[in-house]
Amino acid sequence: MQHQSTVASGASRPVWLIAGILLFATNLRAPITGVAPLLDMIQNSLGLGTTAAGMLITLPLLAFAVVSPFAALLAREYGLERSLFIALVLIGMGIVIRSTGPVWSLYLGTWIIGSGIAIGNVLLPSLLKRDFPEKVATLTAVYALTMGCVAAISSAIAFPLAHFSGLGWRLGIAMFVILPLVSALIWLPQLGNRTAPAQGTAAPPHGGRVWRSALAWQVTLFLGLNSFVYYVTVSWLPTILRDAGYSPEHAGSLHGALQLATAVPALVLMPVMRHLKDQRLAAFSSSIITMIGLLGLLLAPEWATIWTVMVGLGTGAAIILGLAFVSLRASSAHEAAALSGMAQCVGYLLAALGPTLVGWLHSDLGGWGVPLSLCAALCFVMALFGLLAGRAIHIVGAVARRRLA
Repeated sequence: MQHQSTVASGASRPVWLIAGILLFATNLRAPITGVAPLLDMIQNSLGLGTTAAGMLITLPLLAFAVVSPFAALLAREYGLERSLFIALVLIGMGIVIRSTGPVWSLYLGTWIIGSGIAIGNVLLPSLLKRDFPEKVATLTAVYALTMGCVAAISSAIAFPLAHFSGLGWRLGIAMFVILPLVSALIWLPQLGNRTAPAQGTAAPPHGGRVWRSALAWQVTLFLGLNSFVYYVTVSWLPTILRDAGYSPEHAGSLHGALQLATAVPALVLMPVMRHLKDQRLAAFSSSIITMIGLLGLLLAPEWATIWTVMVGLGTGAAIILGLAFVSLRASSAHEAAALSGMAQCVGYLLAALGPTLVGWLHSDLGGWGVPLSLCAALCFVMALFGLLAGRAIHIVGAVARRRLA
């Protein structure tokens, strides 16, 4: 009887583990991006300027840059499962702090949320690589879609919930605490395990070959510029649309459509990525699609649905490609971990610059022409980096060829 019980428990573990992974994915975007439809309400309530409001998206990205590289160290000390549980606790605690109290608690809670999400961003893929090595592409696509769907729903309901409940923006951002609470409950069965992260998990950034590699910088800047553009759009799209004459509810719905669209490319690209001879065309095309979408929002905002979906598809495809480049361009798991740490640190620092810079430009210049034109121009630069990063070569081979030359 005891043996049968053990077998049944072992057989059920993958079910609970997959459920936990998918629920965990719901926490990785919505608590940050769901704030954007409420930015106007928060600004008016607390007297914040546009630049200060942009910090609500910038702070989590700074936390990503600072905390992400050290997530692997946390997992080696406390185990992968317990570290992911700690991440859920941080996200839940941050949401509570953010939605109550004065302005300082709004920013403190936002930083704590970003720290928890940073840990999850690094360790969740590590868990997939370790426990489901044959299904990494499929499960990554499914959890990306889950992440996008929940973020889309959250963005669509945040403003109506805050507006029509009469309780204001605090309820709109407090509702996200449901996600870590439910996720933590489902994750509890995993706490009996204490295992190390996968070998290729991002390590703290340090000097070395990857930092001296042109190819590594091409991968890093492709990812970083895409993150810059994505988080600018996520932060300010509802405000851009409201300034163009859309209702807050319609703007929130389109903001949700943006996030849903970012998840769609994962379903196509993840299974076929390694079968492509190189990824130059895909990287170039995704950047140009994003550029067209941004220019469309500027020049023809009446067709915002089309442009929003294009931006979502373009940035979603680029993030999948950029993350794939980390493993495809590296020649070993150790090198992939070093490149991942470099790309995340530099990439998130670039991304963190975006919302605040664009908010300042909008305040100073009084319009969205320059900010959107700047983002479109960066998409073209990103396309050029995509042509370089998408070549079917490795960092070691690229370094060797440069020395021979």
